[in-house]
Amino acid sequence: MSPARGAALLLAAIAGHAAAAEFRALGERPGVLYDAPSLKADRLFIASRYYPFEVLVKLDQWTKVRDANGEVAWVENKALGDRQTVLVSVPLADVRAAPNAQAALVFEAYKQVLLEVLEAPVDGWVKVRHRDGQQGFIRTTHVWGV
Repeated sequence: MSPARGAALLLAAIAGHAAAAEFRALGERPGVLYDAPSLKADRLFIASRYYPFEVLVKLDQWTKVRDANGEVAWVENKALGDRQTVLVSVPLADVRAAPNAQAALVFEAYKQVLLEVLEAPVDGWVKVRHRDGQQGFIRTTHVWGV
């Protein structure tokens, strides 16, 4: 195999891995994050309920996760919930009535606001719900967690 072909295959594998990132959010309660997969490990911080994380490694009782700031920690699997959420990652994001930039504005969400994901992303948009009940579509490039 030529070096160029090998490099192309490596880049394709990396791109495929990036596209397949898995995200999980905490459940109904805030969660303690540790520096190792043990209750005896050092506690790093507490994250708020429904906070989304990228899954890096899964073990029987623990999951290694990365937060929106790039911090890596371990969380007990029982602290993770079933609800998928995203975190607004831009200063102010438009949430639209339909998945296009010309659709009516439903609401605006500030950076760090958590939104519940209602449908899988399609064509760069994801349907979300604010905790107050408002729903709409937000650009996937404006959130972290999908």
